Amino acid sequence: MTEQETPKLLLRDVTSADLEVFFEHQKDPEARQMAAFTRPDPENRTAFDQHWQRILNNPENEIQTIEHDGLVVGQLGSFLMEGEREITYWLDRTHWGKNLATLALHLYLQKQHVRPLFARAAFDNVGSRRVLEKCGFQVVGEDLGFSEARDQETRELIFRLD
Repeated sequence: MTEQETPKLLLRDVTSADLEVFFEHQKDPEARQMAAFTRPDPENRTAFDQHWQRILNNPENEIQTIEHDGLVVGQLGSFLMEGEREITYWLDRTHWGKNLATLALHLYLQKQHVRPLFARAAFDNVGSRRVLEKCGFQVVGEDLGFSEARDQETRELIFRLD
């Protein structure tokens, strides 16, 4: 990529205006299907706001907005799950396939030095799997969990970055 082709990608603190965009992102049925492990009711704004208040008020969470060329395109961060730091991200479907999730995760990993880091992706979510693999994560296991978006048990891969 030449310097002129380098996308203007920024990770920054989440603002209340970002939450409006995140709420719209989560309502995309195709994105929910791909992500698999989502909140039960994407139209429930009250539940969404309560969920995000818990996320933002927990000092162990590190959540940032992904901004590309001045537009909010998603979020990325990490949280503690059973004592281990786990990565999470969501990118608006209209920006899939542009390498933005990979670039954002690379930026995040430059700042986040805790290792190991873990991540999970639905087994059939090839795009998310590739993002993690391009950033150095390796598959270390599998799990089976209930997917609200798919209304069924769904296989997921567990990734680790040392």
